[in-house]
Amino acid sequence: MSNLADEIVVAPDARLKTDCTPIEKIDDSVRVLAEHMLEVMYETDGCGLAAPQVGETVQLVVIDVDYTRNKRNPYVLVNPKVIVADGEERETVEGCLSFPGISVHVSRPSHVVVEAYNLEGDLMRYEAQDNLLAVCLQHEIDHLHGKTMLDHLRPLERVRKMREFEEAKEAGAQPGETGE
Repeated sequence: MSNLADEIVVAPDARLKTDCTPIEKIDDSVRVLAEHMLEVMYETDGCGLAAPQVGETVQLVVIDVDYTRNKRNPYVLVNPKVIVADGEERETVEGCLSFPGISVHVSRPSHVVVEAYNLEGDLMRYEAQDNLLAVCLQHEIDHLHGKTMLDHLRPLERVRKMREFEEAKEAGAQPGETGE
């Protein structure tokens, strides 16, 4: 059995700082990539994964905030765009498969509306408020624009968390481990 966690791109890889290319055509290669990303996400107990996290710098995100061992409810978002990000700022603790071993407190708008294409090429609209989906949509779409959860921190806190991350990596932290 392969260890799909080994495929996760870990900071400070430059692909995590790349503004990803929009997908021109939804074809079998995009569907295969989406299926692979879902496998990686489920194996690492993530609730979302962006294409640059598996080394592909295209605008593709997979999310499943509801899954359990027996139930899966994945969303595949092609070329997602945040249309609305408003509402009261909420601070939540976020982890990231590309930053194993740490969690950070991030403040984000509590309400978000996202438009994206599904794998059939239909334009979809996702709306979330005050829940994990709202956080996950914003976190994963940030990845498509070269922004990570650490970029939401003040400079001193970012340095402290980067040091904590380096220590966690040296100690053997693997994608899916959050440190809290």
